[in-house]
Amino acid sequence: MPYVTAPDGVRLCYEEAGSGTPIVFVHEFLGDIEAWETQMRYFSRRYRAIAFNARGYPPSDVPQKAEDYAFEHQRAGILAVLDGLGIERAHIVGLSMGAFATFYFGMRWPERALSLTLAGIGSGSMPEVRAQFHAESEASAESLLATGWGANAEARTLTPTRVQLRNKDPRGFAEFVSHVRQHSALGSAMTLKGYQARRPSLGDFAAEMARCTVPTLIISGDEDEPCLDASLMLKRHMPSAGLAFIPQTGHACNLEEPDLFNQMCDRFFHQVESGQYRLRDPLARTHRML
Repeated sequence: MPYVTAPDGVRLCYEEAGSGTPIVFVHEFLGDIEAWETQMRYFSRRYRAIAFNARGYPPSDVPQKAEDYAFEHQRAGILAVLDGLGIERAHIVGLSMGAFATFYFGMRWPERALSLTLAGIGSGSMPEVRAQFHAESEASAESLLATGWGANAEARTLTPTRVQLRNKDPRGFAEFVSHVRQHSALGSAMTLKGYQARRPSLGDFAAEMARCTVPTLIISGDEDEPCLDASLMLKRHMPSAGLAFIPQTGHACNLEEPDLFNQMCDRFFHQVESGQYRLRDPLARTHRML
């Protein structure tokens, strides 16, 4: 498998298929390259589709220290993929943890993004839940270091926002759990400690969001409770953002509803590439109701 190298020397493995305008897919905490297979197959027919494993997810390197997983490193991983593959600009599509990295990337290097797709974004970002999210991330990290993924993967993946995948697609859920069992417990634990527990709130970037002109699509399942308020907050603060909810859907929306997810992204990309994606009209941002 080919690799690119991040600025701090960490190697990140990647896959690509197809040719044309590039799309980079950035996976979630319980995901990896495999989680984007349906998107890779669909979009590689007309695009240069690229997915990579974040640091801590073999065969990418697994640094030993939590500080090597900070949000700055995560967003720089996307930049490393673009630079390593000689790509000036790309559509960047992230899910959950990967959506945070995509957001941070867009706020730092907007000139390198054709568009941003932020799916399942927001867990632990709203002020009222930050302390709980931090505590749960630290506790989960310690548990992983003590027991590993192995026998605990199914229990750890059957959460209030994952049960929807099991109910809709038992075979897909079983495959999802099988992939999680193969993850590095150390890499996952350090990701929880260094990135999930310590990443800045989305609201900390209010000024950058207000200035952002990069076309942005926010996607959330309507049963993904930890992401609903954050998705609305992003929509309200980003004049470049559109928002779509997928009904009766949890967190891993690209796995639960792959056809609908692909259609949403595909239509969005076409709007962007044709120059028809517009910033929100200022008249739509007033407080008038009638």
